Amino acid sequence: MSVLLKIEGMTCQNCARHVREALQEVPGVAYAEVDLDAGRARVRGEGRGPEIAALVEAVGRAGFGAAPDQEEKPKGPAGAGWRLNMILALPVAIILMLAEHALHAPMHGWFGWASFAVTLPVQAICGWRFYKGAWQQMRVGQANMDTLVALGSTAAFALSVYGLLFPGRVHHLYFSEAAMILGLISLGHYLEARASERAAGALEKLMQLAPQTARRLRQDGTEETVPVAALEHGDHVVLSPGDQAAVDGAVIEGESAMDEGMLTGESAPVEKSAGAAVYTGTVNQSGRLVVKVTGLGEESALARIIEVVRRAQGSRAAIQRIGDRVSSIFVPVVVLIAAATALAYGFHGGWERGIINAAAVLIVACPCAMGLATPAAIMAGTNAAAKNGILVRDGAALEKCGTVTAILFDKTGTLTEGKPRVRQFVTIDGNDDGRTRALAGALAAPSRHPYSQAVAQALGDRRKDEFTHWQEERGEGVSGEVSGRKLFLGSVKALRDRGVDIVGMPELGGTVLGLAADGRLLAAIALEDPLKSGAAEVIGRLRGSGLHAYVVSGDRKSVVKSIAAAAGIPPENVFGEVRPEDKAGIVERLQATGERVAFVGDGINDAPALAQADLGIAVMQASDVAREAADILLLNAGIDAVPQALEICRATLRTIKQNLFWAFFYNAAAIPLAAAGVLPPAACAAAMAISDLFVIGNSLRLLRKGRR
Repeated sequence: MSVLLKIEGMTCQNCARHVREALQEVPGVAYAEVDLDAGRARVRGEGRGPEIAALVEAVGRAGFGAAPDQEEKPKGPAGAGWRLNMILALPVAIILMLAEHALHAPMHGWFGWASFAVTLPVQAICGWRFYKGAWQQMRVGQANMDTLVALGSTAAFALSVYGLLFPGRVHHLYFSEAAMILGLISLGHYLEARASERAAGALEKLMQLAPQTARRLRQDGTEETVPVAALEHGDHVVLSPGDQAAVDGAVIEGESAMDEGMLTGESAPVEKSAGAAVYTGTVNQSGRLVVKVTGLGEESALARIIEVVRRAQGSRAAIQRIGDRVSSIFVPVVVLIAAATALAYGFHGGWERGIINAAAVLIVACPCAMGLATPAAIMAGTNAAAKNGILVRDGAALEKCGTVTAILFDKTGTLTEGKPRVRQFVTIDGNDDGRTRALAGALAAPSRHPYSQAVAQALGDRRKDEFTHWQEERGEGVSGEVSGRKLFLGSVKALRDRGVDIVGMPELGGTVLGLAADGRLLAAIALEDPLKSGAAEVIGRLRGSGLHAYVVSGDRKSVVKSIAAAAGIPPENVFGEVRPEDKAGIVERLQATGERVAFVGDGINDAPALAQADLGIAVMQASDVAREAADILLLNAGIDAVPQALEICRATLRTIKQNLFWAFFYNAAAIPLAAAGVLPPAACAAAMAISDLFVIGNSLRLLRKGRR
């Protein structure tokens, strides 16, 4: 379920962040999106979902207004409200400054009253958003950026009115400065909104990928164009060359190539034939396909991807708490500094200078840059990753990447192709070759393990024999009974553990399985699973970046070492003959030595290790359990995205630290300069806007990481 709320009182991305965090703390909220320009929030619930009253109350506690909004209004251009403020305030400020400094217009008399007349509407109209935001925060006992801007611009305007009414008591009128403050801060917010829209661009593009109509195939073979909402599971839809898939489905007729770059970041098309999966938003390039609908709307892979990106962009990183703690006490401290500045100059150097310097302190100290430091970088970083088919679950995952020292790969399906094939079949002691082949293939057929599937495909007919008491023992093999005989197909170690005499088993090399009946060896089967293309290069890049590479597998140590050697992993970093449930223990052992471990896997049996690892990375074909346990999901089946995922996450973490350093440095340096009168109020307004833009601009550099 989702709830749409109208939000009042937001003036910047920092405000939007506070609203989003307040909503996400309400029980039953999966995630919340806040649209600053539209003044709306969309909340998606989980389970029974949140109570609307609880959402409204949470937003109210944060100092903003909220009410249910039933109508989905079209979104206007980014920063439209701030653009109006700029158009009103900046021309007035520039004209007054030119008249004063270039034409030497008199400060008092007619020019003073004319300045008052043109500045009053600016103060009322452009300052309204700040006054309203400051008042809403004050009602709940809080203060924010609006408080500082409202106090600073009002101080300059009020001092000018006082000087106008009592000539000679104030040496200078500051109407132009009051208008310039509001104009420059509005300019900063406008540019910030445009930059933030660009940072969120990848998600917007993802949301626009799904077509609204599809061509449904009728039972008589004719086609009809229908809205996607009218489709049901099991319907057949037609994809002609150039068509974009509107649903997830499975090909039941035809052959073609699909462009899946929007999902995986890969430009190479993927061949599709009967049984292959088709994903929403991907483009059919060549032949005609008939696809059976399996996923609609929020069930589609595209919808799940969008949800992951949304969650990540709305998440918090632990490092953000630094900025939050500082921001929570920053505004009251700044108000005290401004008051002290006014009093110090008032008693020793003149109240006029004291009030103007205090206004400068209030304006230059706005904590927007602190609030933007983390969310802006997370938004840009997660979008850069999404462009390359890398889904980062949350801000915590970004931080984990910065601490990883070792990376542990599962072998089958991760380092290797995961599509083993039977290389050799040898019967023992003259057993009937055809009958033994059929038994092995039939016994393996019900299992979904890659080795079993390879045996079944190469050797058997699953209808040949009917087994009773068939069962699969994870990491060991499969067993069953037929015609009173107890058969077992599994690894050499599993055979040995069951007391099977394997002395006569030939040395076949590679991965070897054995078929036994009633404890007697019938046949040996050699399989091979080649190393993935580019795996050695990936390991080289990871080791070059200072990471220790390891591999773990349930396969024989000799086989795992052979694969590891080809990939460039040293033999001492190889773990073979490891049961699925023991993979998490291997991760724990490495962690006990001081390593911060990233685990890369794809199977159900990898889920415990993914959860145990400091950072879990799963590939697209991973089981649902593995995907849920992972911190990062690679939409491309290959592992070549692993170094890039780590690089993007580390770059994002570096950017967050840079942003926070700049925000702290800027305020630490600017406040004393403003208090000393070195920076006048108008310059402070410009400096504040530049500070925000620096944080946004520094974050936008991450978007280049998403380009191949």
